[in-house]
Amino acid sequence: MDPLLLVGLFVILFAVFTVLKAVRIVPQARARNVERLGRYHRTLKPGLNFVIPYIDRVYPMIDLREQVVSFRPQPVITEDNLVVEIDTVLYFQVTDPRAAAYEIANYIQAVEQLTVTTLRNVVGSMDLEKTLTSRDTINSQLRGVLDEATGKWGIRVNRVEIKAIDPPKTIKDAMEKQMRAERDKRAAILTAEGQRQSQILTAEGEKQSRILRAEGARSAAILEAEGQSRAIDQVFQAVHRNDPDPKLLAYQYLQVLPQLAQGEGNTFWVIPSEVTSALQGVSKAFTEALPPSTATRENVPEASEMDEEIAKATEAAAEAVADAQSAERPNGPRQLTEGAREPSPFPDLDKQRDEAER
Repeated sequence: MDPLLLVGLFVILFAVFTVLKAVRIVPQARARNVERLGRYHRTLKPGLNFVIPYIDRVYPMIDLREQVVSFRPQPVITEDNLVVEIDTVLYFQVTDPRAAAYEIANYIQAVEQLTVTTLRNVVGSMDLEKTLTSRDTINSQLRGVLDEATGKWGIRVNRVEIKAIDPPKTIKDAMEKQMRAERDKRAAILTAEGQRQSQILTAEGEKQSRILRAEGARSAAILEAEGQSRAIDQVFQAVHRNDPDPKLLAYQYLQVLPQLAQGEGNTFWVIPSEVTSALQGVSKAFTEALPPSTATRENVPEASEMDEEIAKATEAAAEAVADAQSAERPNGPRQLTEGAREPSPFPDLDKQRDEAER
């Protein structure tokens, strides 16, 4: 092969390679630092950029977007001498590529160590309970310290979040027991409150029920008393309006006599003393001479038959009274002697009967 041709090919390849090294394309939200002869020269912006090959040195791209870095859990001692492991998440953004490249060797590692030391200073002044309940306070303090320290590094810390706080297992068990006891206490309090409210409502319901029943009973008693009063008043007025005589009352006594002997358990019955007077009144009522009238004169035989029936009924009533009185005596019925006549409890009836027989 011709040596001149080889030299030409080499020159062409070198020229293409040189042109390629002179052209640099930077993506959006990226930046690249350029050193010329070992000294910082400029920062390439997004887009098409040209550099001098073999004189300018272009460093790797730096991401200008907000970045999220999660650090592994770090042991931290609290004020009450308990070791807890805290896991943090950092949100930061590179604002100055030159400072991020020349002011700190590794800004990620630097931010992590600064976060750990600041976290230990903040949490060391709190006890465990306050640490668990003061995450916002810890986050704000961490962000203030980190933002102040990383400002000269060309980094802006946007947020610092505590992802987890893990106390020792024994502390976890104790906290779980405490929370369980608190829940049981609240449940017991709520149950007692519910029972109290239920009893109060039940008592109020019973009170209202008793009041309503008492008012109903009172109204019923008043109405019943008013009804009885009106009934008695009407009966009283009817009796006085009709003006009943003793004959009617005596007849009522005779109608009540059969009811005294009713009932299977009655072994003896007592006739009150008023019955004697009643029978006398009945006897007088039936034996009184009626005023003469045409019907009476025409029905003389029927009247005599009626007198006989009345006499028989009177005798039967007198015997029933005598038997009842003998049954009441402790020595049993009285024995009658021969030829002696037992005195009748109705002497007027006997007298009238004797006069009728004559």
